[in-house]
Amino acid sequence: MKAVTMGHGAGGTLMDELINRMRSVLASAYLDQGLDSALLPRVEGRLAFTTDSFVVRPLFFPGGDIGRLAVCGTVNDLSVVGAEPLYLSSSLILEEGLPLETLDRVIASMAAAALEAGVQIVTGDTKVVEKGHGDGVYVTTAGVGRLRDGIDLTGSRASEGDVLLVSGELGDHAMTVLGLRESLGFASGLKSDCAPLNGMIGGLIGSGAMPSFMRDLTRGGLAAALCELAALRSLGLEIDEEALPVRDEVRALSELLGIDPLTMANEGKILAVVAESRVELALGALRAHPLGRGARAIGRVLGPSRGRAGVGMRTASGGVRRITRPYAEKLPRIC
Repeated sequence: MKAVTMGHGAGGTLMDELINRMRSVLASAYLDQGLDSALLPRVEGRLAFTTDSFVVRPLFFPGGDIGRLAVCGTVNDLSVVGAEPLYLSSSLILEEGLPLETLDRVIASMAAAALEAGVQIVTGDTKVVEKGHGDGVYVTTAGVGRLRDGIDLTGSRASEGDVLLVSGELGDHAMTVLGLRESLGFASGLKSDCAPLNGMIGGLIGSGAMPSFMRDLTRGGLAAALCELAALRSLGLEIDEEALPVRDEVRALSELLGIDPLTMANEGKILAVVAESRVELALGALRAHPLGRGARAIGRVLGPSRGRAGVGMRTASGGVRRITRPYAEKLPRIC
């Protein structure tokens, strides 16, 4: 067969063949146990656990695809809370008629991303839905990681004078997917920043810079992460428009399309809050990693808000613009 059929989800021989086809690529000893649950070794200390679903359209784009996105997204969610990612699960919903060659590409990409991140996909599930009800393939991943000792990245230690850092250019992923989806030829030079960030984050934590808060800048972009921090701890935050790292191509396209780069999704960038005395140490650690070479300071914590917590941006013209959490997603189906 060259495409997924309803029989591939029926629990019989066809399903076994499909599962074995994927398992041979993922190549995990835990998958080879052939059990309904992976039997894992004991992990000492506290655990972090997360789950996420991925419905990107199109499935493949410059710099990544839905398989790489699924692995990296879950690895990054674990990493920004200070955990060392260890194990992932993967659940696939396949649409009848999906070419098996397409599925093979997705699974190979997941395997490569897991190897890059140093994690194992240890268990999974597959379902098939009727043609017209699945848009190719949806992926849900869950992840378990070991929380590092003494880590508190809840933002509870963020205080007046702390500095806001981002690890690189904003908006690359969203604009790449949008450009491909809408056939915007002038966006063809862009590619997604989709990447596993556990190595870069491990270097940041290991440097002694010890951030008090981190988030990966996915849906809602930098604006959502800043507003989340401000609301969580009733803080006032201020960023500098001229300090924001945005590629010229992304900035130009954003202005043309009326989209704010602050609200655009990224799949390989973080926000980190560090004490002012540790800014150079933190920037040095981020820039020492290939994924953090564009890191820069973009603003600071003003302190507890005298009233409603909020985020302001000092504009290039000298004014202050209030930054709010996006009301809804302007670019659906990009992660």
